[in-house]
Amino acid sequence: MVAESRLALPCGRFLSALLAAVRVFIFKQFANNIFLILLFFKEFSSFVARTNTCGELRSSHLGQEVTLCGWIQYRRQNIFLVLRDFHGLVQVVIPQEEVIEGFLLKILCEAPVESVVRVSGTVISRPPGQENPKMPTGEIEIKVKTAELLNSCKKLPFEVKDFVKKTEALRLQYRYLDLRSFQMQYNLRLRSQMVMKMREYLCNLHGFVDIETPTLFKRTPGGAKEFVIPSREPGKFYCLPQSPQQFKQLLMVGGLDRYFQVARCYRDEGSRPDRQPEFTQIDIEMSFVDQTGIQRLIEGLLQYSWPSDKDPVVVPFPSLTFAEALASYGTDKPDTRFGMKIIDISDVLRNTEVGFLQDALSKPQGTVKAICISEGTVSDSQFCFSRVESFSLSQEVLPVFPKASRNWNSPVAQSILEEQRSGLIRLMEIREDDVVLLTAGEHKKACSVLGKLRLECADLLEARGLVLRDPTLFSFLWVVDFPLFLPKEENPGELESAHHPFTAPHPSDIQLLYTEPEKVRSQHYDLVLNGSEIGGGSIRIHDAELQRYILATLLKEDVKLLSHLLQALDFGAPPHGGIALGLDRLICLVTGAPSIRDVIAFPKSFKGHDLMSNAPDSLPSEELKPYHIQVSWPANSEAEKSSLNHLVFK
Repeated sequence: MVAESRLALPCGRFLSALLAAVRVFIFKQFANNIFLILLFFKEFSSFVARTNTCGELRSSHLGQEVTLCGWIQYRRQNIFLVLRDFHGLVQVVIPQEEVIEGFLLKILCEAPVESVVRVSGTVISRPPGQENPKMPTGEIEIKVKTAELLNSCKKLPFEVKDFVKKTEALRLQYRYLDLRSFQMQYNLRLRSQMVMKMREYLCNLHGFVDIETPTLFKRTPGGAKEFVIPSREPGKFYCLPQSPQQFKQLLMVGGLDRYFQVARCYRDEGSRPDRQPEFTQIDIEMSFVDQTGIQRLIEGLLQYSWPSDKDPVVVPFPSLTFAEALASYGTDKPDTRFGMKIIDISDVLRNTEVGFLQDALSKPQGTVKAICISEGTVSDSQFCFSRVESFSLSQEVLPVFPKASRNWNSPVAQSILEEQRSGLIRLMEIREDDVVLLTAGEHKKACSVLGKLRLECADLLEARGLVLRDPTLFSFLWVVDFPLFLPKEENPGELESAHHPFTAPHPSDIQLLYTEPEKVRSQHYDLVLNGSEIGGGSIRIHDAELQRYILATLLKEDVKLLSHLLQALDFGAPPHGGIALGLDRLICLVTGAPSIRDVIAFPKSFKGHDLMSNAPDSLPSEELKPYHIQVSWPANSEAEKSSLNHLVFK
């Protein structure tokens, strides 16, 4: 008892001291945050010729003398002027007294919209009843005293207003004007804020090191097509890296332990709404880590950096295997915000008399799959012919329309027994006016077709007013246990990496590498958000012999191209793994933008062109000589030769 009492005394003191320290820490954090908030607006006007931003003034600033800089948003009655900067809008009132100098009226009343001005004046209240609740600065206005025209604006190709419809080509051609819009300002500033929080989380909280890696490298086997860069050595070229994959593995060999980078990556591929020739990744690599460790790190990273105006991220994220995702959703990047899952109805229709169903079920991988489209709003000719027939070219898909009378108006339904009908209704929970889409064939192909139709049907239903996918919901999902290899499309007898050749095989499948490599699962993991892949990574191969066997024997790659990496793995490489988050795609989903081009300051067009500067462009032959390059033109195209649009390098 005495010993326990003596022990309890220091423990109690320790706990009290610990609680006191925690309270001090919390107070300091709170005080620091308040201090930063107080400095927030002040810092915006440091080092520049203004006292405040246009969006920060409130009733608390009444009576203050201020100087503002910005663009003229619009003007009304030559009395009111709305001034805009990166932070918001404020109304400026032009006094009508005779004592006002003429040049002041001339500047503010005659300067074109979007001209840049500096105004000084007094913050006053708006007259009662004239407040604008839609503007954060709507309770006040600036009674101007002096004004200066900093730059007059010529006639614009389009109005700088979010509600004005502009073609994307026009927006990209005059990108510097498009960037003035509130939406583009919001997208790019949110992107900056999230990247800063990610840096804080990785560097300050978890000891990562931010390291830049080269963008002039050499060709690597497998993967996407790379951009080729000529050098001054005859016949020798650099390549722009698809990602810093090899560099980050070499950094682990070098003992850096925890690396990250906001990395620029390049792929010589056509653009799509979610892809660009050059793009940005949050690239991460760790030593002595397993798959679970990487997943928990990324969940914490997203939770920490998530915008405060969105619902908080809930962790841990759910997980599906590749096989489960394909079977239920027909894709390895499923949108889990809505149902309409794929159902295997093979057992229900095992004894069917329908010919093509019998044929499918008689084959080893044969199966019958279906999805149920609820609400009945798609059961018309438009749906049947525009959606189903477009998929019937590669895979026969049949719509079945149950009715209240149970007389299904489908040719297939006439051959389905009543017992089979009842089983199908129970299994798929079919209700009145639901539509069932049915297909049969090889498992993967049948699932893939229904997965595409599932998304098509969701688009159609939502176009008709039914909300299936909550735009405010962010549904994260890990997809794991991918195959390590896939058969090549052009030669199914050969294998290619499902992701990249440095991915480690699943520990349970190591022996299959030497007997049935096509069955080996990988330690690869994808992060999916609302049906889009926003990240992918893996545990890497850190054994040189295993890496050499996969490259040379299974993938038939020239190992000389990777001799530097194989040598490094022989010199004491630690176990390591990592992931890359697609920053452009992530920000696109967070902001709700229709394309990643809306979250990139200066993106390329759909064809990979810079419409603002007309890149890519031609070069005079004299400038190509140091690179030992000669331009070869298509034989039948003098017009193309003169326009210098198509180049073939020798």
